[in-house]
Amino acid sequence: MNKNNKSEEDWKRELTPEQYRVLREKGTEAPFSGKYIHTRDKGIYKCAACGSELFSSETKFDSGTGWPSFTDPMNLENVELKEDRSHGMTRTEVICKKCGSHLGHVFDDSPGDSGKRYCINSVCLDLDKK
Repeated sequence: MNKNNKSEEDWKRELTPEQYRVLREKGTEAPFSGKYIHTRDKGIYKCAACGSELFSSETKFDSGTGWPSFTDPMNLENVELKEDRSHGMTRTEVICKKCGSHLGHVFDDSPGDSGKRYCINSVCLDLDKK
C-alpha cells in the first residue's frame, strides 16, 4: 500500500532507518523507548511520514503499556483500521489513511468514552506543539 505514489526507495531516503522499519515495514519500537511516551506537551501529533494530523494531546493518556496511547484520533477520516493476524494473534492495525504507513494498533481497553486505546509508536509521530 503506497498512497503517496512514492517508491520504497523514496521512503528510505526520507525516513530514518527506524522510521522506515516501523512505518513502512510494520515494525514496532521497544516499549518505553519512544520520545513521546512521557510527553505532556500540548499540541497535535502528526504522521512522521506525511504530516497528516492524527491525534490531539487532549486525548493522550498513560496506559502503562510502554507506547503513547490515545482515546480517539482527531478525525477518523485520517486513519484506517485493518485486521492484523500477524505474530499468532488477532489485532486491529492503525494506518495513516493519507500515506498508508503503519502507526500501531487499537485495543478495546481505554478509560475514555470510546473504550478504544490507540497504541501508537512514537517514531511514527511528530508533535506540533501549541
